Amino acid sequence: MSAAPGALAAYRPALRPRVLLSDPLLDGAATVHLIKDAGTGNSFKVGPKEHFLIARMDGERSLAEIGEAYAGEYGRRLGDAHWQRLLALLGAKGLLAGAPEPKPAPTSAPPEPAPTSAPPEKRTLLRGSLPLVADADATTARLHRVFGFLLAPAVMVPLLALVLAMEAVVVARSGELLLAVRGLMTHPVLLTGTAVLLWVSTALHELAHGVVARHHGGRVAEIGLRWRLPAVIMYCTVDDYLYLGTRRHRIATAAAGAVMNLVFLLPFCALWLFAPLDDATHEAFAALLLLGSVQAFTMLVPLPPLDGYKIACQLAGATGLAASAGGYLRLALRRSPEAAAYPRRARIAYPLYAVAMVLVLAAAVAAAVAGVHHLLTA
Repeated sequence: MSAAPGALAAYRPALRPRVLLSDPLLDGAATVHLIKDAGTGNSFKVGPKEHFLIARMDGERSLAEIGEAYAGEYGRRLGDAHWQRLLALLGAKGLLAGAPEPKPAPTSAPPEPAPTSAPPEKRTLLRGSLPLVADADATTARLHRVFGFLLAPAVMVPLLALVLAMEAVVVARSGELLLAVRGLMTHPVLLTGTAVLLWVSTALHELAHGVVARHHGGRVAEIGLRWRLPAVIMYCTVDDYLYLGTRRHRIATAAAGAVMNLVFLLPFCALWLFAPLDDATHEAFAALLLLGSVQAFTMLVPLPPLDGYKIACQLAGATGLAASAGGYLRLALRRSPEAAAYPRRARIAYPLYAVAMVLVLAAAVAAAVAGVHHLLTA
């Protein structure tokens, strides 16, 4: 049987420009690719073989040429019935150029949301969200034009070196900083000022995600405020995070917020170390350094929905890493034959993630216990 006999063989299908394809991702025992229509928000999963075919639908290659490539890769030729089913599916979803427009994804249950996005919710006095700008992507583009130079290696490398030096000081003088945090609790005005600065750092954290995503060709869908009273925070939704060009770009986007939190602390660290401050202000800056550092590193803990989890997913090349790792470990501990059916990459990535989580949580508990002990004995 030919790859695509008859008139169908000459057809040159083309995906719409707004169709996004992800890298291969582990999903439990399977390997999948995510496909998203950026125009409607609809997305779904396909296997490697389907992705092989869909990714080659560029309007230049005919089905016969795609079929030959498929036969060379998988040792099997596809007949008309298979092509018709695949093209019908893509056409129904509006992914092919010339196909009818599909309906947008239901707002109540968006499929495969990007890691930095949140589903729409009913707004109430106690909880909800409110967009702050009409065109978040244009706003992020303007921010990138102004601050994008900070992402150049000639600027970023010295900044990261300063951050590392600052954190070395924080660790070396952690006892002094802990006492400053305790002292801050007795100064309501300075405590309020510190809380405001930490809130500003959180807002910059969110904008940093958007600016770095924009730097790597991403799109920001929304910038706004989200409240879970009494907490009110800013958010920035990167619409196509999973579809950014490379894994390095996705990791940089996920890490950008924590890096921004630490860079924000640099001038306060300089003032604390070198400026002639009164005792109360000196103590407040010391507390800000410790609290801001804890805030940044907490975001790097590899637990969902934190940024560290998104980084861990990218390092593992997986989607739903926590659930997949849990499922695999349950099978492995029971010595189930199903565990052996997982691909080798999954059998390595899932246990490594579990070990990393145990080590991170153990380190966090040890640091908390040490901090409490220091405060009680100081």
